[in-house]
Amino acid sequence: MPQPDRIEGLRGTLTADKPLSALTWLRVGGPADWIYQPADADDLAAFLAALDTDVPVFPMGVGSNLIVRDGGLRAVVIRLGRGFNAITVDGDRVTAGAAALDAHVARRAAEAGLDLTFLRTIPGSIGGAVRMNAGCYGSYVADVLVSVDAVSREGRHVTLARDALEFAYRHSSLPEGWVLVSATFQAPRGDAAKLAAQMEAQLAKRNATQPTKDRSAGSTFRNPAGFSSTGRADDVHDLKAWKLIEDAGLRGAKLGGAQMSEMHANFMINAGGATAADLENLGEKVRKKVYDSTGITLQWEIMRVGETAPDCG
Repeated sequence: MPQPDRIEGLRGTLTADKPLSALTWLRVGGPADWIYQPADADDLAAFLAALDTDVPVFPMGVGSNLIVRDGGLRAVVIRLGRGFNAITVDGDRVTAGAAALDAHVARRAAEAGLDLTFLRTIPGSIGGAVRMNAGCYGSYVADVLVSVDAVSREGRHVTLARDALEFAYRHSSLPEGWVLVSATFQAPRGDAAKLAAQMEAQLAKRNATQPTKDRSAGSTFRNPAGFSSTGRADDVHDLKAWKLIEDAGLRGAKLGGAQMSEMHANFMINAGGATAADLENLGEKVRKKVYDSTGITLQWEIMRVGETAPDCG
């Protein structure tokens, strides 16, 4: 079976040695061997069917929850674009392409009187939201998902019902190398004006408590409590990652150009000139100190992929 540049009849765009730093929110990372931007789902299926099965495939969204290490990624990165961002509403069901931004899906649903408001403040695209069972304010993708369409590593079109994804906190079981292309949600009905106001309130709260103007990748670590913040007044913070980090004295901690945000202790930011190694090493420093002080091992929420650069340890 051929390497990527030997596959004929492609309608998408194939690029070799593509730097990934410009494609991640943290602005770090070395090059991918290849990046393929398929024209549509059929083009993607044809590409994967023809690609040598020994070549690793890494689906990448908008890079909002991702550290690509400084040595880059020995894989074909699949990046979905305009052919995968449609949003349609049919009754109480919303179908969104995997490249559609979570915020856009929430707004489009609200305009139709459907409540997917929890997606409004989640950075990234629908493909990543499904993979990670994204959620906040007590709601998760798993609560509203009906099914997904995907393309398998072998190039088959596949539809999977919600239960096949075996959702858990920040987890789904989509097989390695499969690429999500769309997701269908069944949303509760609500008043469009009230849903819009609710999203505005959520945005205001996020902007007041999270470093939205800095280069971050959202929450760095999963909550040991096993659930996201509910947003309620009686929310308990004892096993929230930010509280453990703060109690360990690491709010604002720095390493090279990486920093744990002063505004929100569980947000890691590129404060200027950070390498992927700076960010990952700071995260490991935080994990060690929290473990030493509490016995709790924080689990990364940010995905980390690729190889370290030779001089980055």
